[in-house]
Amino acid sequence: MTDESVSPAPPGALSDRESAVLAMERRSWPGPGAKERAIREQLGMSPVRYYQLLNALLDDRRALAHDPVTVNRLRRVRDARRSRR
Repeated sequence: MTDESVSPAPPGALSDRESAVLAMERRSWPGPGAKERAIREQLGMSPVRYYQLLNALLDDRRALAHDPVTVNRLRRVRDARRSRR
């Protein structure tokens, strides 16, 4: 049985869910909790799962090709956090 809410992506392309995660990262958020609420309501996943998927996307060539500005910005943020540890 397949999930009808997610269409299969052609080889080399991001899935609808992966594209939606990157689109969520392009938005700005008005206050605390708004993003987490949107993740649950719009994507139907927990924030923990969302961030796991997002982190994997940052290392995915397909994501970089799809949205280089967002992926490179998020990579810089991730690298800065790692260097502070």
